[in-house]
Amino acid sequence: MNTESIELNIVFNHDYTEMFFSRIVNNSFVIHHSERIDGEWSAIKPLKMYPDNVLFSVACDPTITKDGKTMYFLGVDPKHYNNDITRQELYAIPPDIYRSKKVNGKWQLASKVDFSVSTESYETYPVVTADGSLYFRSNRPSNKRGMNTYRAQYIGNGAFETPKIVEPTSEKNELIVYVSPNEAYAITNDQSKFQITFNENGKWTKPKEIPLDYEKNWKYYCPYMSSGGKYFIYSRRYNHPEKKGWAGVEKGEVYWVSAEVLFDLK
Repeated sequence: MNTESIELNIVFNHDYTEMFFSRIVNNSFVIHHSERIDGEWSAIKPLKMYPDNVLFSVACDPTITKDGKTMYFLGVDPKHYNNDITRQELYAIPPDIYRSKKVNGKWQLASKVDFSVSTESYETYPVVTADGSLYFRSNRPSNKRGMNTYRAQYIGNGAFETPKIVEPTSEKNELIVYVSPNEAYAITNDQSKFQITFNENGKWTKPKEIPLDYEKNWKYYCPYMSSGGKYFIYSRRYNHPEKKGWAGVEKGEVYWVSAEVLFDLK
């Protein structure tokens, strides 16, 4: 899946019969997909998440429910721009959380998750738990300024309770970017390095840095754990020295390491 294009955030469904990741194609973030059939992975193909009239779009950071029938991802509402938008302008629009359903073996066009999850503020890094609840990041107005991690309890029929702020025990206020399906541990990101925090009786422990060979001038993000708990997967990107944000990204790659690097910290 790693090519000369920019790739990021690979995830799998629970039983490892489907793989998803994002690739930048013609200035759009496009979710790509492969299926394992009779032990062989099919050719990688893009998934269509928006109508045909949307020429440039954002669909990335997919996360799949345990039953494999629902995908949540970071998207940008096409109502907020026209097809003559520049790459810089598209990436500057506040994103929302979108949802796609798998019907008769095919992933459907996506729609925005309701107002309690998606707002006029930034919503990023959706992660779905085993019971269907969502963790995500948002800079919506709150008693804690800036970006915070939120958890929205799933209550069925596609609905969620009002999201609540989740805080690891740390003065740095690291933000959760991955949580295990059973919510036993989570991975945070601070200064482009990963940390792990464990859920002890409903409280998150002080995050500890995950020891990887972090290279200077690369940003590390999109952590993910295989459902069997054996592999830690993450993405990294390299920016043009004079350009900030996604508009200046020149390289994007996905890596995996043994998950022992995480659990040895406990």
